[in-house]
Amino acid sequence: MLARIHFFPGLCLFVIGIALVIHLARRNPSKWALRGAFGASALLLLGYLLEFERIMRLIPVLWATWLECASIFTLLVLLVTALTLRFGADNLMVDAPRRVFLQTAAAGLCIAPMAVTTFGIIRRNQFKLTEVKIPIAGLSKDLDGLKIVQITDIHLSPFMSEQEFARAVDMANETRAQVALVTGDLISRRGDPLDACLRQLARLRAESAVLGCLGNHEIYTGTSDYVAEQGQRIGIEFLRGCARPLRFGGASINFAGVDYQRFGHPYLRGADQLIAPGSLNILLSHNPDVFPTAAAQGYDLTIAGHTHGGQVDFEILHQHMNVARVYTPYVSGLYSRGNSSVYVSPGLGTIGVPVRIGAPAEVALLRLCATSS
Repeated sequence: MLARIHFFPGLCLFVIGIALVIHLARRNPSKWALRGAFGASALLLLGYLLEFERIMRLIPVLWATWLECASIFTLLVLLVTALTLRFGADNLMVDAPRRVFLQTAAAGLCIAPMAVTTFGIIRRNQFKLTEVKIPIAGLSKDLDGLKIVQITDIHLSPFMSEQEFARAVDMANETRAQVALVTGDLISRRGDPLDACLRQLARLRAESAVLGCLGNHEIYTGTSDYVAEQGQRIGIEFLRGCARPLRFGGASINFAGVDYQRFGHPYLRGADQLIAPGSLNILLSHNPDVFPTAAAQGYDLTIAGHTHGGQVDFEILHQHMNVARVYTPYVSGLYSRGNSSVYVSPGLGTIGVPVRIGAPAEVALLRLCATSS
């Protein structure tokens, strides 16, 4: 069911795009403008149709990836053009110096998004290692300072090569963490190089264990069982509604994992049964919006991804200028509720347009630390 309804956001973007095309065509009904409107409509329609599996099968994955990117970029151009015309100076009755100023500002409004997008494309695969202290009340001294490295939202595709992803795996291995985690979305669509992704993940190392959970794109691509089976072969245990206890000195950590939790359905059914009394309980969930439920069930820490940090984040201008806030308040970083916390990593890859702005790709290194309370 989830694989059938995930096209809804694409439908919303398609409708917005067509509305912009109609609006712009009415403002300028010239022959060339109408031709441009027809071309933009065709790209928007193709981008939407690529949400459907039966259409995807007819197009090589490389073409489909670039067509989807072109469709989203077309929507951006339409939006910027509409805003430029709306606030442009050509229809304002002002004196000449002010008209020149407003015309220059309108041109800047049009050019700036293109420049920022170009910057985001160039920077998208420049991974950083993010070190985060996770304070936990009453943490055993045997767990104080324990390192957990997380890789998530890889999305190996034409926009991220196997060689680029190999650098991220090397960064994770250099942390010499006790536990390594892979929290879902290995690829974006059918035909992406899943085996190449697994080949690099086979190099992931940790002192105690390499664990994981599955994301929504494993469901969309129908690869959940395959990833779990191949993970077992290469030494990664994907936790699918089960738990794995690990002992460190006189203390233990109980890692529980779930598959992607569908929006609009009850979260974490049965996950409360995976909690181990007397242990530090950590939940692996691809989507972070399960956090309130996990905290209520008694999990000390939830580790998630899914949001890409919004992928394009302008929160420096306003706290709500991040697309991920449409569906979750847990966008990127560490959040707490009572004695429970969630860490949300923006991950490595991209979806749609290959751009990261204000949400750099990361390998996350989490260090457990005791608090006095």
